Amino acid sequence: MIPLQTDVTRRLGIRLPILAGGLMWLSDADYVATIAKAGGMGFITAASFPDDADLIAEITEARKLCGDLPFGVNVSMLPKLVPGERTADIFRLIADQGVTVIETAGRNPEPYMALLKDLGLTVIHKVPAVRYAIKAQGIGVDMVTIVGAECGGHPGMDMIGSFVNAAMAGDELQIPFLIGGGVGHGAQLVAALAMGASGVVLGTRLLVAKELNAHEDYKQAIAQATERDTVLTMQSVRNTIRTLANETTQAVARMEAENPNVTITDLMPLVSGQIGRKAYQTGDVSHGMLSAGHALGLTKSIAPMAEIFAQLEAEAQAALTRLHPLKGAIE
Repeated sequence: MIPLQTDVTRRLGIRLPILAGGLMWLSDADYVATIAKAGGMGFITAASFPDDADLIAEITEARKLCGDLPFGVNVSMLPKLVPGERTADIFRLIADQGVTVIETAGRNPEPYMALLKDLGLTVIHKVPAVRYAIKAQGIGVDMVTIVGAECGGHPGMDMIGSFVNAAMAGDELQIPFLIGGGVGHGAQLVAALAMGASGVVLGTRLLVAKELNAHEDYKQAIAQATERDTVLTMQSVRNTIRTLANETTQAVARMEAENPNVTITDLMPLVSGQIGRKAYQTGDVSHGMLSAGHALGLTKSIAPMAEIFAQLEAEAQAALTRLHPLKGAIE
């Protein structure tokens, strides 16, 4: 395999320019350890461990499992500052545990940048469009992840595709950037690097990892789903989300269509994260907002994480081989 060394691999100390974004309820110590051993970097989701002691325990377990291999922590910030918000305390806790890399998302981290720099944390901020990446660059984040409209979870309101995001970012950013959203094939990694990215971020593609702490029936449902089996909802409350189509998404879509003044409070009995968490535990995917993107088209079967990464590497090598004859023609 031709070494794929980029600013991301050099800065983070990883073998491959592949990050696994934080997955609510799923990104735990086992998950980040299998990714680290496969050559990438994963992020424990802090929000999955709201009790400080539990988060500390999970970070400790991850360090034990990863050894000298790096991992990070994802911090999803509230959409706006509210009384009693503990985001700053979480950042301090993460740094106190010896973690050096964080993935931030949810809103502009500018109010925390001075603290994050003081704590010595490398900040990778996740955004849904290049215009937000430019803003993040301006406030001093170290890297940005740009997730396109194809992504599972929250693609933002602009709904710009990953291919366009990548090309625009290559022209407009000076800091390292990664591309996510519908990414699940090694050829896409090569394409992203060709457009100036320093790596890619995967989410949906890794939901079929054998080591993922989710019910086998859930993973089997993901493996059997296709790129046509997702749906967008919650645009009416400006919180667009792409999830696996199921009974819950049908109910949410009906509420949005029937009530133009629907609020997030109205939707909460259907979209609460606790409902989705049950699907991971029971394997029943008929209910809950289960984030999944167009990379479902690339999730063919349940497999060990090491095999998934090996396949990505082989696909990247094949893509580079296809490009090799073009090198002489260009020169």
